[in-house]
Amino acid sequence: MSSEDAIAKLEARVVAAERLAQRAYDRGAVENVFSRYMHLHNHFLDEQIKPLWVKRGTPGIHAQYTNVGVYTDYDSVMAYHSGRPSPVGKLIFHYTTTPTIEVAEDGESAKGFWIMAGLESGTTDPSHVGTMPESLYEPAEKNVQGKRVWAHWVWCQYALDFLKQDGEWKIWHFRCLEVARAPYHENWITFADKNQVAFEKDLAYFGDDGRAVFMPTPNEPATKKADIYGPSRVRKLDVPLPIPYKTFSETEEY
Repeated sequence: MSSEDAIAKLEARVVAAERLAQRAYDRGAVENVFSRYMHLHNHFLDEQIKPLWVKRGTPGIHAQYTNVGVYTDYDSVMAYHSGRPSPVGKLIFHYTTTPTIEVAEDGESAKGFWIMAGLESGTTDPSHVGTMPESLYEPAEKNVQGKRVWAHWVWCQYALDFLKQDGEWKIWHFRCLEVARAPYHENWITFADKNQVAFEKDLAYFGDDGRAVFMPTPNEPATKKADIYGPSRVRKLDVPLPIPYKTFSETEEY
């Protein structure tokens, strides 16, 4: 082998190593974006979540949080993160695990899939209890400071697509896929058995004084739906897991 050939092979190896290192760095950066999202979400800091999204005018932006509908433009996605209160006594604690993340070979996009477990809880003024089913609350004998208690275990999956813009990774497509939930006083199987019908307007959160606040009206009805657990069905994987790919056009968007 000539010295020129040896140098050319070495240069090719260096280029390949640099690409691999960049993809490994990008994978960590993508995971940090979603981890930052979840920490901020747990503390109701949605104004700091907004910059984690792609910029206004990015084609294809969308978010789906439930089986009711999809938000398909920048303003409707931002509406979910606007005016979200931080009521006294409310505790949301979601933690993510088991990440499966793939960065495209071209370095322009990435896909991620996570499992989330956690809790959602707070208190509700008795005057607001009738808005939601009684089964969502703890028994009245467990009232705290004259208010009804709602305390749920919750399990979800998250599927996200990311886009690199101006050298930074941003959330592009967002899906929350609820698996199961249960009030603290009840198991998830019996709760699922009587909670199969979704509300016409999905609950976004319990706001000040435990008042139910519903999701903004979506732009489109949902065509892709989460396989929420039910005792009479076999579970299935909601979306394809990320696999290595060259460019985003080769994949199915979340």
